[in-house]
Amino acid sequence: MNRADIFSIIRNELDEVEELFNKNIQSSALLISELTGYIASSGGKRFRPALVLLSSRLCGYMGKRAITMGCVVEFIHTATLLHDDVIDNASLRRGKSSANILWGNVASVLVGDFLLAKASNLLIQDGDLEILKIVGKATESLAEGEVLELMKLKSIDASEIDYLTVIKGKTASLIQASCEIGAILGGVKKEWKEALSVYGYNIGIAFQIADDTLDYIADEDELGKRVGTDFMEGKVTLPLIHALSKVDSVERHRIASYLKKGSEGDGLTYILEILKKYHSIDYCIGLASCFSNKAKEAISIFPPSAEREAMMGIADFVVKRRS
Repeated sequence: MNRADIFSIIRNELDEVEELFNKNIQSSALLISELTGYIASSGGKRFRPALVLLSSRLCGYMGKRAITMGCVVEFIHTATLLHDDVIDNASLRRGKSSANILWGNVASVLVGDFLLAKASNLLIQDGDLEILKIVGKATESLAEGEVLELMKLKSIDASEIDYLTVIKGKTASLIQASCEIGAILGGVKKEWKEALSVYGYNIGIAFQIADDTLDYIADEDELGKRVGTDFMEGKVTLPLIHALSKVDSVERHRIASYLKKGSEGDGLTYILEILKKYHSIDYCIGLASCFSNKAKEAISIFPPSAEREAMMGIADFVVKRRS
């Protein structure tokens, strides 16, 4: 099942999320509309809004609040992309020049702040305290995850536990919140809420492991950025962490040297050889599949439906995707 098939049952609702998103980025400060419109048109997957919509429908909710909440999580996600590209000094985002390259770091940070403020405003207008708490907690965890990642930059001593702690915050927290919002909108029993929370958490972890693995193996045109970008930025993600747990002292020293040089070095070919030698890519794909399977198991308690089938499809898609 490809992404188009998975999202087909919510295609109209996703279009409504897009319309609301575009409506809310209109501003008298034209730079906001221009920059955010550029990001919105660059081919994002709308993965988090889709989870809000599918989760709420799975729980029997078909109202318009799901559209608003889909927009909320997409505003938060887009803000983090803008901020991340500044932090990473990125030049590409989804195969196009990143906003910070075109408009500068200051504009990217300020527009990201605007989007976070918009998300907060929509939440306040909706007025659901339980959803406010969930989104607030997720946003806090997201920021903590980003800071933890920064603290581990270029560290060859980062462990798999460190890595999972980072991605739990920076990625899984908002994806988990997206699924929990759907359960709240549906007003379902505690068991179902917990099942969707577990699903969201495991999907988030699987998604990020797969993403970090693709950074080393994907086709550059499909990935939308240069292969090995994470390594060149000094990010020690799971493929490298796994390899570092297997290497000898000479290899470890050489990896540390290349990591320190980052984009100025020529070590990517060597790193790719090391990952192949120690089967690190296979390990990461296998671990991502384990988390994906846990997600599918969690929602197996729901009655069969098109929504459940789509969410099962998402669990497979996040591991098998190519970009």
